[in-house]
Amino acid sequence: MSYWEKVNSISDLKALSLKELEVYADEIREHIIDVVQKNGGHLASNLGTVELTLALHYVFDVPCDKIVWDVGHQSYTHKIVTGRRDSFSDLRKNGGISGFPKPSESECDSFIGGHSSTSLSAALGLARARDLKGDNYNVIGVIGDGAMTGGMAYEAINDIGECQEKMIIVLNDNKMSISPNVGAFSNYLARLRLSKRYAKFKHNLKRGVAALPFFGDKLVGMFERTRDNLKSIILSNKLFENFGIKYYGPFDGHNIKNTIEIFKQVKNENRPVLIHLVTNKGNGYEIAETDAEKFHGLSPKSEGQTYCFSEIVGSKLCEMAKTDKRVVAVTAAMKSGTGLEKFFEQFPERAFDVAIAEQHAVTMAAGMAKGGLKPYFAVYSSFLQRGFDQIVHDVCYDNLPVTFLIDRAGAVGADGITHQGILDLSYLGMIPNMTVLAPKDGDELEDMLEFSLTCDSPLAIRYPKSFTAKYEKNTLASVTEWETIKESDKNKYILAVGNRALDAAAAVDDVNVINARCVKPLDTKLLSKIGNGSVVLTLEDNVVSGGFGASVLEYFSKENANVKVINLGYNGFVDDMNTESSLRTAGLCGENIKKLLK
Repeated sequence: MSYWEKVNSISDLKALSLKELEVYADEIREHIIDVVQKNGGHLASNLGTVELTLALHYVFDVPCDKIVWDVGHQSYTHKIVTGRRDSFSDLRKNGGISGFPKPSESECDSFIGGHSSTSLSAALGLARARDLKGDNYNVIGVIGDGAMTGGMAYEAINDIGECQEKMIIVLNDNKMSISPNVGAFSNYLARLRLSKRYAKFKHNLKRGVAALPFFGDKLVGMFERTRDNLKSIILSNKLFENFGIKYYGPFDGHNIKNTIEIFKQVKNENRPVLIHLVTNKGNGYEIAETDAEKFHGLSPKSEGQTYCFSEIVGSKLCEMAKTDKRVVAVTAAMKSGTGLEKFFEQFPERAFDVAIAEQHAVTMAAGMAKGGLKPYFAVYSSFLQRGFDQIVHDVCYDNLPVTFLIDRAGAVGADGITHQGILDLSYLGMIPNMTVLAPKDGDELEDMLEFSLTCDSPLAIRYPKSFTAKYEKNTLASVTEWETIKESDKNKYILAVGNRALDAAAAVDDVNVINARCVKPLDTKLLSKIGNGSVVLTLEDNVVSGGFGASVLEYFSKENANVKVINLGYNGFVDDMNTESSLRTAGLCGENIKKLLK
């Protein structure tokens, strides 16, 4: 029997020997590769943290001890060893387990995870709650070097260093950002610093030398300067020490034995400590190690032809940049995901990846616009939420022409609740000076990008990852006007935002179907033509509260019109692992629309 079949709990894991743990790690890798290739998911990041995770669970006692995962897309091994082995085959499927930490799924998931740079703040909060309540448990915040590019991580580090709460930070460094100085000697020195015998020896030596007459203090100073210089040369990382956090490392994060030893040594420290572990993304799977970016996240194979809005964005921006030198592109560590790879290749001096720092990206784009450029910030909908204040304060107050290209808008399926882009129409729609557009297909997206060159105020264009149909080319003069897709002599109207809503509306006959491609401002000229006694059904891949439908309802209310308005969209957070399921649940499907318009 394999260890995969034997281990389904923390107690099972702790019963394994160190050699058995190494075999078990290989078995976990095989299962992760198999499931992700079938279901989609985050591959490289999870393969890189197998040993790290096993070592954590071998030493600490979850759920009593709290492990907080940053981003959370590296938590598959954690889920497997905390009672979810048998359901792992249904990863990212409805009825299966989430690809991210989810407290409602298991008490072993101490905090929700999906966005970057949050784990240290959450871990500090748990540590403070523990101490104020007089409880006794360990808090471990796991953060990657990529997440350390987010400013929120440093806000937390600053607070942790100041308050000196007992907690452990595990820095998972896959050699992308922080100190690359890894080797046998530095590993040995770091382990030596953890040794109680070494600490005692260092203390006694210092005390003994200091007691020497005449020269004692000078010798102590010389020893300390020599030690510090040697540490600086070998480790070259004083950042955390300067913040007041004890730093240990770097260590090989794939060496289970050493990693377990390290965790045991720091387990009872009564101050904040940081363990620096170096790992390889995609470890154990050669093609994922070679191209970790490509194998960061995989999608399950889809049936039928689909078109990608992101690719259209990348190609069109390149075309625009050739004739307009003002065009610049900005991304927050999502160059390939948002379709900007070609732009970075063709216009490297006008392409800016600011890493995981959405707030900075928004304000930097505002500065670019103020300086006379045409900045385009391509970002996932759920990540743009992080820059809300900057959109208001730095872009819209001064009415600056920043264009937000909002990818993965609406339901996103398997990435789960933390990645759903169902709020942007609501929070952008309420901000003065903001124009919001939603294309029905790739041709219309290109028209909107052309329009953005002439737009001298904030503009947001939101779209999902893909679409399956190309509608007839629009013939209207302006993308800020709505488009009639289907006409009827009946007084029934569907006002649909985006291609998904239009796809649903297309299934309904004998009704007026309007492509409400400009969400803000509303096309009041068209709305004014809808007569009394009409029924208006609004469709949007967004929450109903504060969304497009709410704006239409408000319009007719102000006009005192005798029009019945029905709003379809989401009435809460979306947690389906399947996009089509999410749309059906919200009623954004032909069957439900027909029923409502009978």
